[in-house]
Amino acid sequence: MKKIENFEEIKASGDFDSLKPGGYVCTLMEAKDESDKEYLKVSFDVAEGEFADYYRNLYKAMNFWGGVFIRSYKEKALSMFKGFIKAVEESNVGYVWNWDESTLKGKKVGLILQEEEYVPTGGAHAGELRTRLIVQKVVNIETIKSGKYKVPELKKLDKYTGPTVQTQPTAPQPVNISNDDLPF
Repeated sequence: MKKIENFEEIKASGDFDSLKPGGYVCTLMEAKDESDKEYLKVSFDVAEGEFADYYRNLYKAMNFWGGVFIRSYKEKALSMFKGFIKAVEESNVGYVWNWDESTLKGKKVGLILQEEEYVPTGGAHAGELRTRLIVQKVVNIETIKSGKYKVPELKKLDKYTGPTVQTQPTAPQPVNISNDDLPF
């Protein structure tokens, strides 16, 4: 195996603190309009405090950007969309929403993150009860800095019966392996 340069300086995957539910001053990294679905897909990162650049560091370590939320502008969600825009305007002196999502890049806003339960449908943890952080509310940054917000409790799934168990075993499938296929 090729020696990896600066291996001693690389943090092991379990060596960094996970982001916790709470209020954070964040920077909007990008907003993409998904016009056919009528929503903005917004990427963000923590801008201040102990977890500043959390998602940037996660991306460097694991090639995964986890700081994303959706803001729908469908008719039934317009009040939430307006609340999002109002929070961005209040948090960025002189900024006025002009219906161009690219102008959101670099703007600051307050985000309240809540933990929720979910069950992945694919991957290594398919069928397992897991938790993740979601953007529960978008507020102006003064709300976060003043501490005048409440972090909601864990959002639990209504029903979870555990991983799906196969009730009828399947017959083992024959595998043809030659000595050339063995990795050692």
